Amino acid sequence: MFYSLTGNVIFTDLNSVALECGGVGFRCLTSTNTLRDVDVHEKTTLYTHLNVREDALDLFGFSTEYELEWFKLLIGVTGVGPKAALAILSELSPDKLALAVSAGDVKAITRAQGVGPKIAQRVILELKDKAKSALSSFGEVSSQADDVAEVFGSSNTSEAVAALTMLGYSQSEAALAVSKVDASLPTDQIIKQCLKLLSRQV
Repeated sequence: MFYSLTGNVIFTDLNSVALECGGVGFRCLTSTNTLRDVDVHEKTTLYTHLNVREDALDLFGFSTEYELEWFKLLIGVTGVGPKAALAILSELSPDKLALAVSAGDVKAITRAQGVGPKIAQRVILELKDKAKSALSSFGEVSSQADDVAEVFGSSNTSEAVAALTMLGYSQSEAALAVSKVDASLPTDQIIKQCLKLLSRQV
């Protein structure tokens, strides 16, 4: 129904933002990522999704089309409602979520409030393929997610990811580092090069 709303921000709280458009204030539920991007009294555009229930109409708004796309993907997962989708997007930015899904990083997703391992596993299972095709227009992040997914296609790179996670790195961090290294190298060399890459990011 609404593609986007543009207007002055007249109100924010912990989980919503209100935009005044043509004298009407539209309150949009949103993530903390979007809340960081908006300021009261500043003009902004939110990309929106209207969720229709029997007893309510809930409007959700996001500062980027990319985040909105992830919200739609998440609420399409069995057992994931708008509240859980917002919790996930508040914990993980869209690019980090794309990498977590590609890397099968359950722990990263369970850091979201109220999201347990079963839901996180379902998000990864149901979105791994959908996310690749739906988000192919988002350039660099999409290609990174593709690279990360390929890491699990060979034994030496998979072993390198496992070793790095045992050293305390998240599965997403480990898989992304491994995707930047020559996969034909022996596992121990892959690990050494990844540790150098990861140490530079600290």
